[in-house]
Amino acid sequence: MPDARTALKLDTVSLATDDPGREQPWADLGLKADEYARIREILGRRPTSSELAMYSVMWSEHCSYKSSKVHLKQFSEIPQETPVGKMLAGIGENAGVIDVGQGYAVTFKVESHNHPSYVEPYQGAATGVGGIVRDILAMGARPVAVMDPLRFGPLDAEDTHRVLPGIVAGVGGYGNCLGLPNIGGEAVFDESYVGNPLVNALCVGVLRHEDLHLAKASGAGNLVVLYGARTGGDGIGGVSVLASETFDADGPAKRPSVQVGDPFMEKLLIECTLELFASGVVAGIQDLGGAGLSCATSELASAGDGGMQVELDRVPLRDSTLAPEEILMSESQERMMAVVEPGDVDAFMAICAKWDVEAVVVGEVTDSGRLEITWHGETIVDVPPRTVAHEGPTYQRPFARPDWQDALQADAAEALARPTSGDDLRATVLRLAASPNLCDKSWITDQYDRYVLGNTVLAQPSDSGMIRIDEETNLGVAVSTDCNGRFAKLDPYAGAQLALAESYRNVATGGAKPLAISDCLNFGSPEDPAVMWQFAEACRGLKDACLELGIPVTGGNVSLYNQTGETAILPTPVVAVLGVIQDVTKRTPTGFQRSGEQLFLLGTTREELSGSEWASVVHGHLGGRPPIVDLGAEQALATLLADGVGLLTSAHDLSDGGLSQTLVEACLRNGVGATVALPGDPFVELFSESAGRVVVTVAADDAVRLTELALEHGVPVTHLGATGGDTLVVEGQFEVGIDELREVWSATLPAVFA
Repeated sequence: MPDARTALKLDTVSLATDDPGREQPWADLGLKADEYARIREILGRRPTSSELAMYSVMWSEHCSYKSSKVHLKQFSEIPQETPVGKMLAGIGENAGVIDVGQGYAVTFKVESHNHPSYVEPYQGAATGVGGIVRDILAMGARPVAVMDPLRFGPLDAEDTHRVLPGIVAGVGGYGNCLGLPNIGGEAVFDESYVGNPLVNALCVGVLRHEDLHLAKASGAGNLVVLYGARTGGDGIGGVSVLASETFDADGPAKRPSVQVGDPFMEKLLIECTLELFASGVVAGIQDLGGAGLSCATSELASAGDGGMQVELDRVPLRDSTLAPEEILMSESQERMMAVVEPGDVDAFMAICAKWDVEAVVVGEVTDSGRLEITWHGETIVDVPPRTVAHEGPTYQRPFARPDWQDALQADAAEALARPTSGDDLRATVLRLAASPNLCDKSWITDQYDRYVLGNTVLAQPSDSGMIRIDEETNLGVAVSTDCNGRFAKLDPYAGAQLALAESYRNVATGGAKPLAISDCLNFGSPEDPAVMWQFAEACRGLKDACLELGIPVTGGNVSLYNQTGETAILPTPVVAVLGVIQDVTKRTPTGFQRSGEQLFLLGTTREELSGSEWASVVHGHLGGRPPIVDLGAEQALATLLADGVGLLTSAHDLSDGGLSQTLVEACLRNGVGATVALPGDPFVELFSESAGRVVVTVAADDAVRLTELALEHGVPVTHLGATGGDTLVVEGQFEVGIDELREVWSATLPAVFA
C-alpha cells in the first residue's frame, strides 16, 4: 500500500472530474496559461497532478521542440537517400540509421546536455554521454565510439576553471568505464559561453540491417517491461526543465537535481540489451532519458497501436517516498523500456538475471487509444498518448533580422592592422598556435581512452575520427563535428553551411565518402526575435546545403535558452558528418609522414579574414562577412580526396587559423618540417580562412599524377614546396623550429589546469 504521505496527496482521475476547480501549479512546472487551458480542453477536465507532471515535461522546449519544429520541418524536403543507399531510420527515431554497405548499418546522433553540465559539471557531462549511448543502443546497435564537441568561456574566466575540469572528467569517466573510444570532438573558448558551456555528445553504433529496432508499442496483450537501474529522485524535471530555461546572470534560474550516472550499470545494460536483441525477445524498445517514464510510455504508445496500461507502483524505486508525479518525472539514468510478447517474457527475464539487471513487468499494450497509469489500483493518468508525446504546442515565434546585423557585417576585419615583416608574421604564427582555440588539446583528450576495443583508426588530433566496423573486410566509417560560432554570428545561413562544409571536408580528408549528417543546434532564447532569426537562417542554410550536396539529415537535437541574462551564446549549429570508407588500412593520415615529399594546396585562397582566429586573437574583433561557401567546390574536393586514396601520403584541411595552423599541425604530428613558397600576399596566404581547401603531400614521383587528378575534378592546385628538416620555413619571410612550435602549442592548457 502507498505510504501515508503519498496517500494524502494522491490525485486520481475520478477526483479530477469531481473537483474541477482545484488550483494547480502549472506555471511552476513551466507551462503557459494557454498550454494549461489546452490540456484541460484535451482531457475535458482538469488534469490530475500526475497528468500535469507528464504534460509539463513532455511539452517542455527540450522534449517538444515547440519553438523549433516549424523550422525543422524543412529537413523533410531532403531526399532520404545517401550516396550508398536509403536511410533505414531517420528523423523521429531515437537516432538515424544509415546503410553503409556489406549488410552493415551505422547509427549516429549528437545531442546536448548543456544546462545540467553548468549546474553539476561532472554528472551533467557524464549523463550526457550515457543518454546518447542509450539512444544508439535503442536502435539495435552496439555502441562503438563517442565524440564530445565542447564550448567554454575564456580560458582565464573563473567559470571556465569551475566547469571545464569537471565536464572533461565526466565525459572521460563515463566513456572510459563503458569501454568506448572517444575519437573526436572540439574544445572551443569564447566569451559568450561564460555561464553557459555547451556539452554536446555524439555516439556511433553498428548493426546488421536485420537487427534494426524501433520505438513502438504494438500488439495488444504484449507486455511492457522496465529494466535497468532503479528509479530515484535524481533529475526530477532535470534536462527537460533545465534545457527550457534561461540562466540568470548570477546562476541558474532553477536548480533541480542533476541526474547521477552509473557507467558500470550502463555497461551491463548494453550487454544485456544486445543479448535480448540477439535472442529475438524484443518487439519494441525505448530508452529513458529526458522526461523519464513520461517520455518512454507516451512515445512507445503513440508510435504503436496507441494504447498502454501501466501499474506505476510496480516500478522499482531507490526511494520509497517518491510520489507518483515524481516517479513519472524522474530522469534517473541507465533505464530502458521494452515491449515483449507474453511467450518471450520468461526468456527476457532470464537474460536480464544473467547480467544482473533488474527487470519488472509494469504494464501491457492495449488497443484502447489511451495511456492509462494506475497507482495501487487507482487511475492517476488517462490520456491520449499522442497529445503528450507528439501533439504539444507549436509556436510561430516572431523572428526578424536584428538591427545590428548590418553594422556588424560592415565592420570587416580586412581593415585591421596586419603584420608587415617576416618577424611579425613569425610572431603571429606562434601566437595563434598557442591560442586557446588552436593549441594542443591533449590535456583534455589524454583523459579519454581513444583506442579501447582495438578498432580506432583515426582519433584526435586527426581531422576526423575513424572506426573499423568489419575486421575481415576493413570496412569503416569516419565522423567529424564542427562549427565556427563567429561565422554563424556574422551570417547564420552561411555559418551553418560552413559548419557542414568543414565537417564534410574533414571526413573526406581521411579518404571517406560523406553520407549523412546529424546536428545539434545550440542557440539563445527563442523569445528573442533576433535569436529566432539566427535559428531559422541556420536551418534554412543546412537544408539548402544538404539538398546541394545530396546528403540527408538523419536527426539531431535543438538546445535553446543558452544564454545568461540577456547575453546569448554565439549561434552554434554543430554539424556532425558521417562517411564510409571501404578499407580503413588505406586511409589518408593527417600529418606529414616523411621528408622529401611534395606539398600542394588544393582549393582557392581569397582575402577572407572576417571572423577568423587572427582577427579574434590579435585584435579581439568580430565583424564583416564570413568566407564564401562553394558547396560544388567542396563536393569536387571530397571526390578528389576519395579518388586520391593511395596516392596522397597526407591530407589536412584548412579551417581555423588558415594555412598557418595547418602547416604547424602537419609538421608537429610526426616531427617533419617543411619549406614552402607562398604564391601571393604572405599574410593573406597564411591567415585567410577561405573554405574548401586542403594541404596534401605526395611522393615526389607522384606530383604529376596529383596535378592531373586535380585538373580532372576541376580543383585548383598550387605547389607550395616540400617536406623535410626540423623547421617550418616560409621562403623569404621566416623560419621557426619544430621544437619551438611544439613548446608554445602544447603549453597553454597545462599552464592553466595542470
